Amino acid sequence: MKRFYFISDDLDDLERLEAELEDNGLQQPQIHVLSEDDAELARHRLNEVHSFMKTDVVHSAIRGAVLGLVAAFLALAVANMSGLPETVGWAPFAFLAIVLLGFFTWEGGLFGIQETNSQFRRFEKDLKRGRHVFIVDINPEQEPALQHILAYHQSVRPAGSGPAAPAWLLGAQQKFKDFVQWAP
Repeated sequence: MKRFYFISDDLDDLERLEAELEDNGLQQPQIHVLSEDDAELARHRLNEVHSFMKTDVVHSAIRGAVLGLVAAFLALAVANMSGLPETVGWAPFAFLAIVLLGFFTWEGGLFGIQETNSQFRRFEKDLKRGRHVFIVDINPEQEPALQHILAYHQSVRPAGSGPAAPAWLLGAQQKFKDFVQWAP
């Protein structure tokens, strides 16, 4: 899958674009709009980027976990070189390693909550100017339909591409949405 970014300042046109894409086989979890005006997105019934995903919490937590693994390894290496595990056992040092891993992961996540998602930083100037970022995750076979539909939306301009969310995640989101609509 591939992710395409588009920028527009016309939410009415983005609403029509989203509806046309859904009519041509794309599912709602494949389409998102990033904007600083959440109230207008809700009024236009556009699928907004969740506030959790606007932050860099996942990316920073992973970086924190890597640092935590390094810290845990160093704690175990120092313990091994000191010879202390022979007298007190490995349990305190294993516990220390687990605590270090958890602490660094937690701290990374806390740092990431304060940062803009690394994939969206390039759009900060456009967002501050009141523009909106239209995000589409598509399979290669859906790309011709996207290009065809975009030809009728002159207010939407391309803003790049990148890696998309995994197909299994998009499928799970769609199944959850279907369940919520079905459930009483």
